[in-house]
Amino acid sequence: MPRQPRYGLVGIPQLVFQRGNNRQAVFFAEEDYRHYLDSLREASSCHGCQVHAYVLVDNHVHLLITPLKPDAIAKAMQSVGRRYVGYFNDVYRRSGTPWEGRYRATLVDPENYVLTCYRFIELNPVRRNIAQHPGDYRWSSYAHHAGIRRDPLVRKHERYHVIGRTAVERHVAYRALFHVPMDPSEVAMIRETTRQCLVLGTERFKDQIEQALSRSVRQGKAGRPRKETRV
Repeated sequence: MPRQPRYGLVGIPQLVFQRGNNRQAVFFAEEDYRHYLDSLREASSCHGCQVHAYVLVDNHVHLLITPLKPDAIAKAMQSVGRRYVGYFNDVYRRSGTPWEGRYRATLVDPENYVLTCYRFIELNPVRRNIAQHPGDYRWSSYAHHAGIRRDPLVRKHERYHVIGRTAVERHVAYRALFHVPMDPSEVAMIRETTRQCLVLGTERFKDQIEQALSRSVRQGKAGRPRKETRV
């Protein structure tokens, strides 16, 4: 199976997805979730990443991350993986990795899809019938964005700040975004884009990324001739 592409473009957010082997659980106890989040906070700080949104459920994670350095996300995820696998195997007396191969990541149009990804990520427990409302679920970034409690892991993307002039206005406006469920077709589109590690954004944004990478980032299109460019 071909290795998934990695995008090394600095300053552009990426939607990251990783799940357990054969969809099996990778989190069982409260301490498991805490250990992963502690590892992610340390790794993102060390390697130059900003984590804007996240959700951890029993068998997978979704993250929205902006790299501040080339290869920052890859290095941070590698660090988290090593640390969590060691912890997991020690606690549950097993060997090997609980993860299903490498993580998947897709570039996200920062002008048009950041808040959409916030909602996609934080509504995950609702879609899975784990919670009736994202505020009821503990292991996500919703409480931070909605002004319920501070989360030291989260760094708000600049698109979050445009929804209100003050913190209180932003909290109210953010909660309002969740009054209406996401369109199922939009959810399906994000899932498929992430599955194929393509690009989530407008056609103009995709054109810009293809020009920067000198290869196609669209589904079903033949790639352009590749250059010796590290991405």
